[in-house]
Amino acid sequence: MATKKAAKKATTGVKPEAKLTKTTETKVKTVKSTKNDFVNEITKPTFLATLVAELIGTFLLAAGVIATSGQPLFVFFLLTAIVLMIGNISGAHVNPLVTVGAWATRRITTVKAVGYIIAQVLGSMLAFVVLSAFVNQAPEVSQEMQAYGQQAASLFTASPIPEGKELTVLFAELIGSTIFAFTVATVTSDKKKSETSTAFGVGGGLFIAALVAGSAAAVVSASAVINPAVAIALQAFSVEGTSTVWAIAIYGGAALIGGILGFAISSIVEKAREK
Repeated sequence: MATKKAAKKATTGVKPEAKLTKTTETKVKTVKSTKNDFVNEITKPTFLATLVAELIGTFLLAAGVIATSGQPLFVFFLLTAIVLMIGNISGAHVNPLVTVGAWATRRITTVKAVGYIIAQVLGSMLAFVVLSAFVNQAPEVSQEMQAYGQQAASLFTASPIPEGKELTVLFAELIGSTIFAFTVATVTSDKKKSETSTAFGVGGGLFIAALVAGSAAAVVSASAVINPAVAIALQAFSVEGTSTVWAIAIYGGAALIGGILGFAISSIVEKAREK
């Protein structure tokens, strides 16, 4: 009897250690698996191509928005053309709110999402630098020509956020971003659509979002950008007369939240339709 009890105690004492060892081994395997997934993702031949496509696409979008003063109709054709150009390479996100929305609904991996956002920010900054270089080469306007109303060349920028009207602009940006993200998520989820239909659907979504959000923001003499990356090129975070904290909350925070909401709503609708 004593021998059996001792054997039971010895066995009981070993079990927790065995469980601890298995748990540790599982954690080590999980860490190794995560590292392997990261390495496999960034070493894919297509990974660099997608980042370059996002950088070029965002560069063209930011430059086009500046050149056309952000007019919704011009931006519609601009984004449609960009989606047709690089849509089959990277999906043509060219917008952090689209990338974050796609990541939140598990359409893309974390590694790809981070890479896309970095490429998009760099593309927008590059557009600002290049266009600024051209503007700086413009000749100075003489006093005589200034008297006739001619002004010195300058880049189009976002309007300052009026003090006391920050929440109005924030909700305008949130609504516009949600509309655009919902449209992108819905249009791209239908694999039966042709590339042309998808491109016009995405471009049309931005046109509607810019029209709605832009009109709402214009009521208080502000701007709706609906793209955190392009907001950098438009100097939305540094334009004179704007609170930097509010600018980040509006053109960064509200836009990204709108992106997540738009993709989430589209996902819910899609699941409900399937049922």
